[in-house]
Amino acid sequence: MTLTHQPTDVRGAPRRTVLISGGGIAGPALAFWLNRYGYAVTVVEKAPALRAGGYPVDVRGTAREVARRMGILPRLRDAHIDLRRLTFLDPDGSEVASLHPHAVTGGVAGRDLEVRRGDLTEALYTAVRDDVEFLFDDAIDTLDRTAHGVDVTFRGGGGRTFDMVFGADGMHSRTREMVFGPEERFHRYLGYCFAVFTLRNTFGLSHETVMWNAPGRAAALYASGDDDEVHAFLNFARPEPDWDAFRDPRAQRDLVAEVFADAGWEVPGLLAGLREAEDLFFDGAGQIRMPRWSSGRVALVGDAAYAPSFLTGQGTSLALVGAYMLAGCLADRDHVAGFAAYERETREFVTVNQGLVGQGGATLFPTTARALKQRNERLRSLSAMPSAQGNPAHSALTLPEPLPPA
Repeated sequence: MTLTHQPTDVRGAPRRTVLISGGGIAGPALAFWLNRYGYAVTVVEKAPALRAGGYPVDVRGTAREVARRMGILPRLRDAHIDLRRLTFLDPDGSEVASLHPHAVTGGVAGRDLEVRRGDLTEALYTAVRDDVEFLFDDAIDTLDRTAHGVDVTFRGGGGRTFDMVFGADGMHSRTREMVFGPEERFHRYLGYCFAVFTLRNTFGLSHETVMWNAPGRAAALYASGDDDEVHAFLNFARPEPDWDAFRDPRAQRDLVAEVFADAGWEVPGLLAGLREAEDLFFDGAGQIRMPRWSSGRVALVGDAAYAPSFLTGQGTSLALVGAYMLAGCLADRDHVAGFAAYERETREFVTVNQGLVGQGGATLFPTTARALKQRNERLRSLSAMPSAQGNPAHSALTLPEPLPPA
């Protein structure tokens, strides 16, 4: 992808103020680069503190280079999980294939990184906390866009005016809803619902994932190390999302228990753990697809703008790359030209990676007996060794060099 632009130098102007909604991954990454380019940055996060733990996430290809330029790559290397084996099981619990995870995901051994989400957010926060204002346990209540700025009121009380506001508040972005309209306009449901939670590692697993499949259903145990806990994952096909369950934790548990009631392997134990889990996350697999990522002085980044779904494994990488590109496009431009450049120079990379959902991710969860048999045949034919090249989509964008700090 070739990047072309004609920048307008605005870095000699008074310091511009920006508000970023969301303190997960895209938000702090964007804060890092905007601060570098001379912006006065405030991040508002609804959680009372950084969120520790969380499901492991991948940093691949172009995103790895972003991490290197931010200076956090050594810390991520230290936190790398080093998953060594991915084992697939038939409905009766017998082994189908046991492979290196990169042979399935298209990753590159020795380069791509997998870290706990909490380790990545901590690394990002540490990189910006001394230079950026963080408002925890708060959120945007209202936005009023004017020709000269954005008037914001906060749920915790008070209000301020910013030159620009950015929504980095996830797939179910409140910022996007306030500015662009209901999520249903942009949400592309992919036909699956899933539940993720932790439970005690009584399975003897270490640095590996074991996945059981039956038509339309999957259950997995993910041991990120030699910890006492494992991540449990239950995924099932659903023609339409169960919106009522999304709002009711008890309904979520009941729905999952119903779907997996007759499942074998370790699933009965997982369902028992599901009932007791305090960290259950339930959602539908989906993507956010928008014709534009900005309106006036408000722009979106990361999952709020272009969630690719967990089926691609690229959500974190798109968040890091998108934040880098957005900030770079605003380093020497006003918001009108900067947002236009962000769209022009980033959208193709986003589109290619969202397209991965049809190239492998979804095929891990076949919905029919025939599709499951075909998938198992493909798995048996894969080499146990990962590719040295990786998936080209992961590195489909060559980053422009960052401008000097303001």
